[in-house]
Amino acid sequence: PDVPSKTSQRILDVALRMFNEQGESNISTNHIADELEISPGNLYYHFRNKDDIIEHLFQRFEERMDQALAVPDGREITLEDVWLQLHLVFECIWSYRFLYRDIINILSRNRSLRLRFARILKRGSANAHSIMKGLNETGVMRASAAEIEGLSTNILVLATFWLNYANIRGEKDEQQAIQKGIVQVMMLVSPFLRDNERLHMHTLSAAYQD
Repeated sequence: PDVPSKTSQRILDVALRMFNEQGESNISTNHIADELEISPGNLYYHFRNKDDIIEHLFQRFEERMDQALAVPDGREITLEDVWLQLHLVFECIWSYRFLYRDIINILSRNRSLRLRFARILKRGSANAHSIMKGLNETGVMRASAAEIEGLSTNILVLATFWLNYANIRGEKDEQQAIQKGIVQVMMLVSPFLRDNERLHMHTLSAAYQD
């Protein structure tokens, strides 16, 4: 059905929770149907297969990430803007962490998702570039065009693979790992900040981790 029904929304919500908790590769449509106490036939009425469920979840993820990547318009960008945006982006990654944990496998199965994720990466890169350029122009930081380019790429790589890194390290508290990821991104920015701004950034960082 074109209009999302209550049942299809419940299927997506439960699938997302199960994928996040147990890993997408460990969950079948039968597991999802069992959890919802509906028949597999009922589930297939709403979604053709598991990949169809993943595509619908990806659409939700895409919409939320697009909102998180909106750049403040019509005013100067501040360090607080960077913190807030990183928080929104990392929270989105956390909410859809199954995608990031198994990103290579999921995207290799679906060309459409691969292209859409590439678009998100491109938007993320342009966003980071725009924010760093804005901070440079207002004198909050001092960096060359090449340094801004490199910094934008490094921020993107770190954000994309941070949860996998935390997982490999054996960090159990993934929510705390998200906080560390945000601070880690700011540490990439830190060397380019003016002295007062760097001090301000470290104050923000300490407050954020308390």
